[in-house]
Amino acid sequence: MNLVFFGPPGAGKGTQAKRLEQQFHIAQISTGDMLRSEVKQGSEIGKQAKTIMDNGGLVPDDVIIKMLSKRVREEDCDNGFILDGFPRNLSQAQAMDIMLEELGLRIDMALLLEVDDELLIKRISGRYTCAQCGAGYNDYFKPVKVEGTCDVCGAHEFLRRDDDNRRTVEIRLETYRQQTAPVIDYYRKIGKLSAVDGSQDIKQVSEEIDRLVKKIQ
Repeated sequence: MNLVFFGPPGAGKGTQAKRLEQQFHIAQISTGDMLRSEVKQGSEIGKQAKTIMDNGGLVPDDVIIKMLSKRVREEDCDNGFILDGFPRNLSQAQAMDIMLEELGLRIDMALLLEVDDELLIKRISGRYTCAQCGAGYNDYFKPVKVEGTCDVCGAHEFLRRDDDNRRTVEIRLETYRQQTAPVIDYYRKIGKLSAVDGSQDIKQVSEEIDRLVKKIQ
């Protein structure tokens, strides 16, 4: 069972991908992790990628596809894999499908988590953490019980990421739409796209995803 995950920032892709990885014993694949692993190993692909990155360039699609071809043949992918954050454009999706077909594999489902922009903005811009213990909170959905005091350790200092603000989130959402719309349309046209309402609570989203996944097992 091989899946591709799509969804805007804050949609919950990472949470669901990790859950599926554990529940169905399939590998969660990150292209960033692949790059770092190949560079660390000093493989030919890794050396090629490192040279490009050291010169300030972007690793080309054909190199990423070569790494992915190697990765999906590893033992932990025997039951399948989940791709989160790849493919990012139409050419990557098409090149990946050709590579997988050569290996006798295919993408079984592209799963799209759909969430309203305003909800996403609240999810991201409202985030903050305890500076002492790292407990996470949200202004809108999970505020501290006592104002200015961490529920877990009682500390009074909190941290917010500088880029967790409305304007930055709006830009990230627009970038996501521009980059992924053609890829989502691609999977829709070939009958592989399934959409889930990501604005529901985590349990409902999980149940809906599990229902879809069990259909392709």
